[in-house]
Amino acid sequence: MPTPGNGSIILVGVHLLRYKEYQLQDYSSWFLKQLNNTHNWERLKSCLVKSDDCNNLSRKYRTLKQYKQAKLTPIEAGCCRPPSECGYPAINASYYDLSFHPISSNKDCKVYKNSKAIKCYNCDSFKAGVAQYMKTEWRVVAIFNVVLFVVLSIIYFVGCCARRNAARSLSKV
Repeated sequence: MPTPGNGSIILVGVHLLRYKEYQLQDYSSWFLKQLNNTHNWERLKSCLVKSDDCNNLSRKYRTLKQYKQAKLTPIEAGCCRPPSECGYPAINASYYDLSFHPISSNKDCKVYKNSKAIKCYNCDSFKAGVAQYMKTEWRVVAIFNVVLFVVLSIIYFVGCCARRNAARSLSKV
């Protein structure tokens, strides 16, 4: 049976969910220190709350079946729904039946609310989703920077060779 967090299909009740669940302990202590810094987190969180990603899920996925088969982004998987281990049944893409008592001791189960302003914005799963998103984006930026460095190095090398050849040509005259 797959465990949450390994990216496999997870069986919850009789529903198959297709998303990866992210855990804070999967990230480096330095990264977590930056993410758990209250000032940094509040700025990040306010931007993400304003982005309305969670509130647009019900428009993006018209039916519960579409939602359950969707490949959610790390942020959608971390903040727009409670962790699957809570066992809350989904009513639609942005609303869960919270009348059930959580089957897990995960504190995120108690923090999650259906309110558009609350969702799981204070959950560790949200921080983990943001961490995964940033890790992915940073990787893209790092690759771009390496390619840019190589291109600039080649241009510099060609420029140096051209200058040396020009100096040699002038000295022969």
